[in-house]
Amino acid sequence: MLDSSKTQRVDLRISPAAKEMIQTAAQARDKTVSEFLIDSGLTSAAETLADRRLFILDDARWQEFQAALDARPRVRPRLARLMKTGK
Repeated sequence: MLDSSKTQRVDLRISPAAKEMIQTAAQARDKTVSEFLIDSGLTSAAETLADRRLFILDDARWQEFQAALDARPRVRPRLARLMKTGK
């Protein structure tokens, strides 16, 4: 989880129109601009990363996934040569 006991500063440059819109939205949510940006940014970050951290499979697909993880790697001669020679 995120450690809220430490704070760091994030600087950004935005247009006056964007700043005004963010301020208005923050007021509408009864939040400071910082609270609004942090909440919005964290929500967006969680949505962006969700498919990289969590996926749901039915039983059949889970078994296929497990089998793929347990399978021995395929021999790839060209890849092995590339790793040895860089060519």
